[in-house]
Amino acid sequence: MAEPTDLQRNYREFIDLLPLTLNLAGLPHSPAGVYFTEDQIMARVFTMKHAYKAARSLVRECIKSN
Repeated sequence: MAEPTDLQRNYREFIDLLPLTLNLAGLPHSPAGVYFTEDQIMARVFTMKHAYKAARSLVRECIKSN
């Protein structure tokens, strides 16, 4: 099991990258009162996972080049 400090660092990294991840994913919001199906949610999860990986990679690449 991961150490609490590792979990906190990973959580903080996720929170810091969330705005960039959401922009990269480009997913539309649902209208008020309209809910996604299970398949739509899974498709959005897949998109978010890949957007997060891209955001993390982009930030790390930018940090290394400076």
